[in-house]
This record gives sequence, C-alpha cells and structure tokens, in this order.
Amino acid sequence: MKLISIESYPGKEIEVLGLVKGTIVQTKNVGRDFMAGMKTLVGGEIVGYTEMLNEARQIATKRMVDEAEALGADAIIGVRYGSSQVMQGAAEVVAYGTAVKLVE
Repeated sequence: MKLISIESYPGKEIEVLGLVKGTIVQTKNVGRDFMAGMKTLVGGEIVGYTEMLNEARQIATKRMVDEAEALGADAIIGVRYGSSQVMQGAAEVVAYGTAVKLVE
C-alpha cells in the first residue's frame, strides 16, 4: 500500500474510494512518568514519550491501511496525522487520508 501526503498520485488517474482513518489512545506508564519528570529538571528529549508516540503512530497507520485494504484501495493520498490529549496521561493519535484505486 502506497501512502503519500500529497493530494494526487503522480502520473496516475485515481478513483476515490473514501476517507480512511486509524486511531489509538495510548497511555503513559509510571516508569516513563517518573523519568520524564526527572528529565524536565535537566532538559532534553524525553525518549520514553518519543518511543510511545512513534509506536502509537505505527498502530494508527496500520489501522488506516487495514481500512483502506478492506475497500480495495491501492494507495492512500493526503495522509495526515494528528494527536491530542484525551485525559491526564493519555494521548490520542489519529492517521487519516483518502483511499484510492489506481486507474490503468
């Protein structure tokens, strides 16, 4: 499955199948919270949170791709990501785009 962030598929005609998305709500764990609190004292990257958000993006992307495959899509165009805090200690990550079939 090709994933592209632009709004068209270069060199190909497309048939739009519809919006597809994948979401996950990921929580922090106590160990990460403690280490993050310590890191705020000295500054720098909070690696545990970076890893958590990377994992959440991968899961959201897979869920989006699964939805596109169920529609018979060849690609997803206009891929975007978003995130928000849904409660203390939990973040939602969403991946979304337009599922398309490539026309020969």
